[in-house]
Amino acid sequence: MPRKKIKKHQIEPDFIYNNIKVSTLINHIMKMGKKTIAQKIVYESLLEIGQKTKKDPIEVFEKALENASPLLELKSKRVGGATYQVPTEVKEGRKETLAIRWILKAARSRKGKPMKSKLAEELIEAADNKGSAIKKKEEIHRMAEANRAFAHFRF
Repeated sequence: MPRKKIKKHQIEPDFIYNNIKVSTLINHIMKMGKKTIAQKIVYESLLEIGQKTKKDPIEVFEKALENASPLLELKSKRVGGATYQVPTEVKEGRKETLAIRWILKAARSRKGKPMKSKLAEELIEAADNKGSAIKKKEEIHRMAEANRAFAHFRF
């Protein structure tokens, strides 16, 4: 029986930068429905990025997302009693989601500073192809390269 198609939720752009990706970042930072706190963290970190780099913070943010977005990921495929890690290409929406998730996880794991500073530093590092989120992406790519022999199991 075929599954019902899921409607993709349309996200409104944020009200300061009029950018959907910034709005997505706010929604990912938000905990327990406290959107105003999440907005404050994101907007203050973007201001901090602008002050530290002397560049447009949206350009730095989008460059960080682009650098942290994976091209390949591993999916488990069960074939005849054995489970193989099959490298597959990542769809565009999932690339952005994974990049935001990895950047936030890396920022939250930093200690001793407020979240706005940790997020700003992680975004700046990701834009420069450094930092924990980039390491995570490279690790995933290495694993996908190692399991390239199983690519013919792609589904």
